[in-house]
Amino acid sequence: MRGSATDPTRAPGHRQLRRTAGTLASAALLLPLLGAAPAPSATTPSADRLQRAYATAADEYHVPLSVLLAVSYLQSRWDTHAGAPSVTGGYGPMHLTDARTALATTEHLAEGTEDARGDAARAALHPDIRLPAESVLPARLKTLPRAAGLTGLPAARLRSDPAANIAGGAALLAAAQKELGEPFSSDPADWYGAVARFSGADDTATAAAYANDVYDVLHTGEERTSDDGQLVVLAAQPHLVADIAQLARAGLRTAPTDDTECPRSVSCEWIPAPYSQFGNDDYGNHDLGDRPGSQSIKYIVIHDTEGTWDGVLHLVQDPTYVSWNYTIRSTDGLIAQHVKAKDVAWHAGNWYINAKSVGIEHEGFLAAPDAWYTEAMYRSSARLVRYLAREYDIPLDRQHILGHDNVPGPTTSTIPGMHTDPGPYWDWRHYFQLLGHPFRATGGRHSGLVTVLPDYARNQPVYTGCTTAGEPCAAHGSDEVRLYSDHDENAPLIKDIGLGTTPTDGVNDLSSRVSTGQQYAVADRWGDWTAIWYLGQKAWFRNPRKEPTAVPAAGLAVTPKDGLASVPVYGRAYPEKEAYPAGVPAQTVVALPYTMAAGQKYVVGDVVPGEYYYAVTFTTDSHRVVVGKDLYYEIQYGHRVAFVRAADVRLEGFR
Repeated sequence: MRGSATDPTRAPGHRQLRRTAGTLASAALLLPLLGAAPAPSATTPSADRLQRAYATAADEYHVPLSVLLAVSYLQSRWDTHAGAPSVTGGYGPMHLTDARTALATTEHLAEGTEDARGDAARAALHPDIRLPAESVLPARLKTLPRAAGLTGLPAARLRSDPAANIAGGAALLAAAQKELGEPFSSDPADWYGAVARFSGADDTATAAAYANDVYDVLHTGEERTSDDGQLVVLAAQPHLVADIAQLARAGLRTAPTDDTECPRSVSCEWIPAPYSQFGNDDYGNHDLGDRPGSQSIKYIVIHDTEGTWDGVLHLVQDPTYVSWNYTIRSTDGLIAQHVKAKDVAWHAGNWYINAKSVGIEHEGFLAAPDAWYTEAMYRSSARLVRYLAREYDIPLDRQHILGHDNVPGPTTSTIPGMHTDPGPYWDWRHYFQLLGHPFRATGGRHSGLVTVLPDYARNQPVYTGCTTAGEPCAAHGSDEVRLYSDHDENAPLIKDIGLGTTPTDGVNDLSSRVSTGQQYAVADRWGDWTAIWYLGQKAWFRNPRKEPTAVPAAGLAVTPKDGLASVPVYGRAYPEKEAYPAGVPAQTVVALPYTMAAGQKYVVGDVVPGEYYYAVTFTTDSHRVVVGKDLYYEIQYGHRVAFVRAADVRLEGFR
């Protein structure tokens, strides 16, 4: 969301937002029925029952086992999620979708549910949702009922029994192969068209991007223990060459070739956000800019939508709402671009960050741990981010690839209203592996810096606030580690004075949490505990040697210059007063309620000049980019990044 100090009506929380939700598009892609088949048993206690369920289903429906495994990996990474539906109503390891059932039974999608972030600065994206008729749901959102018809198994069993779910997926693949007139070959190369159809995409570009991802999994192979403790193995087939000519016979539409800013390896559509003027000299929902010419693009901000695909696309096309650059669909990784990189979207709640960033929304819900993100969406997003990083020379690290929850409040009054997505269930460790920059130890054993790196699946801190009843959230893997005021889990949690509240274990409370990939300076150690400098305090977290939650890091940190008792911390890097030309109001450089005290150290992400983009009118003739002489260091100060003046601090290197 846009925020500019020159106009208080544009600050976060002041723009009048409309609560709207789009209707689901209508589509139908019916597959021919095959004979019913018995489902493999899910009650076998052995740790390889999931692997054997894939083998049984592959044999029953004459689908190559490797194809079935690779498709399932792209759908769910072989996880079952204990029968909970994804954000698009997908169930089980094959992510068979039953969106209408999920809407009726899942709280985060239920009628009248409040915004799961608990963030009043942005209107809930699904307040008026109603159960759609089965006939208006697109085919990609109702594959489970279709699989029930193909297998003869009850839909309830397909939702809850992993083996039955796998059989349903195999039946869908076999049906697609039959409809395409392709032989039931044992060669995985001959199933490219069926895999493309399985995606549920209705255009060739999206279907091809999905199928290419599946075949990438086939090329590299995978081995993973699923969330229910099952070891699943897919052997690599590096020399496999898919019959991509099958796609031309799949009967899918050709998507328009728009001038989108996306890599060729993804499917991308242009669905523009409006640049419109309306009453009282107001306008929306973004600003025209000249990036990266007049100003650099330094950050990519990762969001979740807090709504489903169709409703979110409706919102971004509303000129009275906010905007972002891209949205990524959960089912198949389709990307919609809304704002060009040269222009400034209103997505981060901090005008300085908005002016220097690209915002990417992902179909999902922060406070619904089992409304899981699909592998297809993770991979599509990672390809987009790699592309943007190359185009705009953005480092692939957690100081430049930010979550919305890492964006600082620009002023003290805005801190409580800053957003908290994508939250503790976004898997940063896996995401950076897909980016080709996995987190690892880079410093010596006794380095004074650490990179936070818990094991996502095993790291399951207790959160509350996922349900209106206030009960603990479902046990789930998390990328975040909790911080205490002493080396004791019974000690008080670290307090954020900017929030002014007593810290809790609430899913939206960032007071005392660090996230995977973030780096901090070590303040102390005690047995299995490590202390870091965090929000001006010594903050402790469990970091046992046998199961570490952080690893040594090399890099740079800043500390106050000698003789200074403390230095101020800022939420934006604005220029000094003397830098502003005539006609551009000087922005007050106001510190946040935080400080960096002598002896404390914070990891440096970048050094930047003070910069301000003046853009408060619909016409662009008065727009200016003001660049000052003062330099700032971006630092990892708390859960969010912050800025300090370079003149106030000195650098220290760590190895």
